[in-house]
Amino acid sequence: MKVLNVGLTFVRHGETPHNKEGLLQGQAIDSPLSETGMQQAEAVGQYLKDVHFTNVFVSDMLRARQTAEAIMKHNSSCLGLRMMCEPLLKEKSFGVAEGRCVKEMIEMAKAAGQSFPSFTPPGGETQEQVKERVKKFLEKMLQQLGTEHWHEHRQDETLSTPPETSPVEGKPDDGVRCVPVHALVVTHGAYMCVAVRYFVEELRCCIAPGCDKAHMFSLSPNTGLCRFILTLTEGNDTFTLSRISCVFIHRGDHVKQ
Repeated sequence: MKVLNVGLTFVRHGETPHNKEGLLQGQAIDSPLSETGMQQAEAVGQYLKDVHFTNVFVSDMLRARQTAEAIMKHNSSCLGLRMMCEPLLKEKSFGVAEGRCVKEMIEMAKAAGQSFPSFTPPGGETQEQVKERVKKFLEKMLQQLGTEHWHEHRQDETLSTPPETSPVEGKPDDGVRCVPVHALVVTHGAYMCVAVRYFVEELRCCIAPGCDKAHMFSLSPNTGLCRFILTLTEGNDTFTLSRISCVFIHRGDHVKQ
């Protein structure tokens, strides 16, 4: 059987003034990166400069686009690539809580008798609604990657190196040195939390080495990196995910503390 191995690297956008002040942005507040956020974007761009990418998908919100631009300008493999701005990668909507501090939303959740992560403010998206966007994006991305790269990069499953056997050495290209297709996805913190939980709980993604679920499901830092390896199969011109594993989660070595 033929398969196609694909690298998937999620990057959370750099810091914004709202992040610094502990305010929720969601979708209604399309703020730019702060000075620190621009420095973080430059830092992650330098960190990933020698990592090969074949595709770039980015939330259409300004903070994500600015982060992606900084990464792409440092990376020679991105010179001829088109940044695909994708509304499905937008941050979770926090409804009436957008523009308010996180503490206020926690109090709103308590008043409603709910926990903070699962609480949906009036006018906001539920976790299920965000998960549906994650599922739609993943399916759309897999079909595009399969269509573009299957014929050139497919290989026999018996010759395909299982991702779990690739050593994680703390290097920028961990897990993707021999992976022919690699998608860069720049998005948002709450969105990434929902995506990672979906990968682990429903797609049975292998947890990153030396990691537990509490850390897997935590909020990634600004410009934090999460990397996965996906294996696709093909049937009737449709591509199906057959396996997914996590290489590393919430890596932030490039950000100066």
